[in-house]
Amino acid sequence: MTKEQTLIPFVKEKSKTDEPTIIIDSREATSAKKIATGLTEKGAQVKTQMLEKGDYILSDQCAVERKTVNDFVYTLTRRFLFEQLFRLKDVYSKSLIILEGYMPIIYKYSNIQPQAIWGAIFNLAKNGIAIVNTASQKETIDFLYTAARQEQIVEKRNAVVHAFKKCDTLSDAQVYFVASLPSIGREKATAILDAYQTPINALINIDDWERSVHGLGPVITNRVKDVLNTPYRDNKENDKECQDPAT
Repeated sequence: MTKEQTLIPFVKEKSKTDEPTIIIDSREATSAKKIATGLTEKGAQVKTQMLEKGDYILSDQCAVERKTVNDFVYTLTRRFLFEQLFRLKDVYSKSLIILEGYMPIIYKYSNIQPQAIWGAIFNLAKNGIAIVNTASQKETIDFLYTAARQEQIVEKRNAVVHAFKKCDTLSDAQVYFVASLPSIGREKATAILDAYQTPINALINIDDWERSVHGLGPVITNRVKDVLNTPYRDNKENDKECQDPAT
């Protein structure tokens, strides 16, 4: 298929049968009502249901996770986004993430280095997770609608919700646990487990990580130590700082 051919559905007059179906996670549809409404207004057939992974299903191969730039930075300190996206890609080969908002805002955060954020974005990209930055919900709507039409009208694919594997192997669970630590991820988690064999042994010997595992320096190990040693009550103040960028 040539580039010219892929543009045909967008330059010719659309018919009602040329409208794509977009499946939206019910929680996303509630928190981002303007996006769901905007997609409907553009003509997309919007269906909502609880999705195990991802926020938008555009085809049997394409799923999308949406994060505002603020949420993405917050996620780096609170939840483990990387493993969720890698698992999404295992089922949807064209998985991608939309980062919605003004990217330079990352330089306003007082407690997170911009290098850590760019490093996280690079880690996603090098593992095959495409990253799309939109400036607003309107741009997000336009992108999702256009991508869904490309998948369904041009490439003749249907929006399909795939089931995810319910039970992980023990080794999967071990990698998931270690990888959920800040700035670790799947690749470093595997290296840590190769070096220390068990998660508990790795945590006990965290002071030796810099010598035993390539790519683990004092910045990463100190962040992990903070997560492991800081009382949960103190973390609530840190969470608030992550949500409110310094001016």
